[in-house]
Amino acid sequence: MAAERPRQRFGWRLCTAAASTLLLAPAMSEPPSPMQSVNVFVGSDKGGNTVPGAGIPFGFVNLSPDTTNGATSGYDPRSPVTGYSFTHESGTGGNSKYGNFRVLPTVGPLDPRGAALARIAEDGAPGFYHALLKPSVGQEPIDVAATTTRRVGLLRVTFPRGGDSNLILDVTSAIELMGQGPKATEAHVAWSDARSLAGSASFVGGWNPAPMTLYFAAMFDRQPTMAGTWRADRTSLQRHPGPEAASGGDQRNDPEQRLGAYATFDTSTTNVVQIKLAVSFVSVEQARRTLDTELPGWDFAAVRSAAEDQWRDVLERIEVEGGTPEQRQNFYSALYRSHTMPHDLSGENAWWSSPAPHYEDFYTIWDTFRTLHPLLTLIEPDRQRAIIRSLLDTYQHTGWLPDARIAGANGTTQGGSNGDVLIADAVVKGLGGFDPALAFEAIRKDGEVDSPDPLNVGRALKDYVALGYMPLSETRSASRTLEYAYDDFAIAEVGRALGRTGDARHFLKRSANWRNLWDAKLGCIRPRYGDGAWLADFDCTHAYPDNRTAWWDAPFYEGSSAQYSTFVPHDVGGLIARVGGNAAFTSWLDRLFDGGGYDHSNEPDFLAPYLYIHAGRPDRTAERVRAILTRDYRPTADGLPGNDDAGAMSSWYVWSAIGLFPNAGQPFYYIGSPVFSRVTIRLEHGRTFRIEAPAASAAHPYIVAARLNGRPIDRAWLTHDEIAGGGVLQLDMADRPAMWATHFETPPNRYAPAG
Repeated sequence: MAAERPRQRFGWRLCTAAASTLLLAPAMSEPPSPMQSVNVFVGSDKGGNTVPGAGIPFGFVNLSPDTTNGATSGYDPRSPVTGYSFTHESGTGGNSKYGNFRVLPTVGPLDPRGAALARIAEDGAPGFYHALLKPSVGQEPIDVAATTTRRVGLLRVTFPRGGDSNLILDVTSAIELMGQGPKATEAHVAWSDARSLAGSASFVGGWNPAPMTLYFAAMFDRQPTMAGTWRADRTSLQRHPGPEAASGGDQRNDPEQRLGAYATFDTSTTNVVQIKLAVSFVSVEQARRTLDTELPGWDFAAVRSAAEDQWRDVLERIEVEGGTPEQRQNFYSALYRSHTMPHDLSGENAWWSSPAPHYEDFYTIWDTFRTLHPLLTLIEPDRQRAIIRSLLDTYQHTGWLPDARIAGANGTTQGGSNGDVLIADAVVKGLGGFDPALAFEAIRKDGEVDSPDPLNVGRALKDYVALGYMPLSETRSASRTLEYAYDDFAIAEVGRALGRTGDARHFLKRSANWRNLWDAKLGCIRPRYGDGAWLADFDCTHAYPDNRTAWWDAPFYEGSSAQYSTFVPHDVGGLIARVGGNAAFTSWLDRLFDGGGYDHSNEPDFLAPYLYIHAGRPDRTAERVRAILTRDYRPTADGLPGNDDAGAMSSWYVWSAIGLFPNAGQPFYYIGSPVFSRVTIRLEHGRTFRIEAPAASAAHPYIVAARLNGRPIDRAWLTHDEIAGGGVLQLDMADRPAMWATHFETPPNRYAPAG
């Protein structure tokens, strides 16, 4: 029986691995559904680093291929497959972290050393992955299909008939990434009966180098003809048939030290074998319980159907009509990728005891606070409430609110303490579901207590408080000053909402610190020394890092001053005043975009296209946003401009395509330029918010009139309450701009520094 093929009548199929950017779909008489519009391979090539394998929304297990030339995700579309591992991080850069318990099907003699199989074809859909692997010349392909629950993966392998076929489990596997990935320190594996095995592996290194131990329990759907364990190094392979337990695999001095298990099957009559494997941070016993409760049977179609139901639920939170087929594909593929991280590890908190929900693998809050978490607040508020409760629980048990965290430990912080913005976003939008006093305690600590380890938690405050900016003696001094200032604003907002007026005034005043690095002559943020002197011979457009300093030591982290100077989300009016007024500010932004300074492959200037609205130029926002949507996003494997960064890049597309955009941490949304004629957002309590723009098209990008619930509005923003309460926004679109929203009206409840 062949492995199950996609049942939907419209799916993405990559006819060969080398042709992974060519997407073939049959002609349709009606628009495809959201599920049918998703291409799970978007961003899996050329730096997007997304994971194309099977998973459920925010599930920990993502059963996906690892390849010999894989990126941080373990994957690339061209090189041979080394196996299918059960844990991955999606869309991130830097060193890898996961890639655990890799399973590779082979035919013939059993030898895991250097084993890798070419792909003949692969395809997938939400909750499902499928590939044909070529074992050797002249042999029939191996058919592999995968689906998952939250903590269990189910792999279904259809071998060529006849002879011996193997499933090889590497307990010590990780995504190597040219030696920059985790290295096993020890591993254990044991068979408990003829069809079941379990074990664990411990690691150090990778993106966050803290030690990590992960446990597994696995089972085959039929008894192998032969099974056992194996050890390998650079020079030898040792196979140990039978149930004897095995330990080893210390890779700290020899990365080729590996430990695993194998099972060989007679496929002369029945050639389908299934393996299900549960993972746990807690224990082998926990993994066994998870295997029994989450996936007790072997019905592949039923498991896949349950995964599809979960994906259908989140994809149907936003319904779009109109637009081009490519725009629909981009949109739903982006909405899909916006539901991958952080991972829901509730029930797997091995680090402390707590009844709170537990999420790990935030990795990049410095990116996801901008677009991803505001999206969850609107369309998945219960999920965002659980995430915030998990972050606050982490604060209570570790002492700090994390900005980057994976596998039970914090990682390096790129900028500020941007968990503060997540808290502020939830508070000012009335999300509820968590303790606001505890939340304020956590973020106030970020703003008041000098961190003993600012590379991983909190902030370095001594000089920032004393000087009003981060001096060049601190790494990433200028970009951190900007982020610290906005984090201060977030604390002020929460303080004001909770009636802490003294704290609110204090942090609001300090949120103006960005102004202390503004060079009026150059018209940009300029780094300064502790004695007040400016960095000499400074060029606003110079991009860091460069060869003069280490990656982390540059005054701007992965960007230029021209890019970072746009990041004053709370004080755009103050920025406009310093540039010289609305007309000068428009020209200043134009130079950023037209001169090639804007970089959509990274997040620091994500807000920049929407800042024109503050100068009364929503037409320029429409032009810039439409250009980015068209230029930088495609429904192909190489269709993202840079790392997806756990959904940050994708959620930017989701917002911009529907014609709204959050100023994260503040209770309003910009109105941009929708590419769809109708958008329906499904909200809490059965409410909906609809955006109607019948004439929207590439030829009609400009809004010339707007009505909210039938009443004309002359402003290019909506409050959170106006959207969350449900309603209809009607937009008249035209081929040229008019006078709509040419005078910026400040949103109510918007807080800003004085002066």
